[in-house]
Amino acid sequence: MQKEVLYGLYDDEEVLLKAISRARESHMNIMDVFTPFPVHGLEHAMGLSESRLHISGFVYGAIGALTAFLFMTWVFTRDWPIIFGGKPYWSVPAFIPITFEVTVLFAAVGMVVTFYTICGMWPGVKPAVLDERITDDKFCLAFDATHSTEEERSAMEGFLSSSGASEVHTKNV
Repeated sequence: MQKEVLYGLYDDEEVLLKAISRARESHMNIMDVFTPFPVHGLEHAMGLSESRLHISGFVYGAIGALTAFLFMTWVFTRDWPIIFGGKPYWSVPAFIPITFEVTVLFAAVGMVVTFYTICGMWPGVKPAVLDERITDDKFCLAFDATHSTEEERSAMEGFLSSSGASEVHTKNV
């Protein structure tokens, strides 16, 4: 489905942050903000809540730790019980390094897959690029203008121009 996006390009991140604050005060529905580098305070200016990705990372890590520990317990007590180095069959301190490594592996891979799933970033997906300069030196404040009336569209264009946008464009993505 095609989306019509009305966006303004800004030259400075401070001007962008002020424009975002003004847009939120005016109760305008911001679709997204694109920046060439991380901007400190942007998530607070947009009113975004904290990401819950760390919760999934904890869950994946716990699954990894449990998997590693239970697998080594099964291998060394049931499947292949060999006494080596004078250690007992079930030597918990010897399991700790592998358990840690598998915990990190499961957490990292799980969080990457979760992030890609949420963002829809899979191989073969064409990214919707509004303007090539956004990844270089421009900042972008975008509004969804798909179902906007002509009056609302002109109000958004006026807002972008008055808030310091150097350019205002419309693009179908």
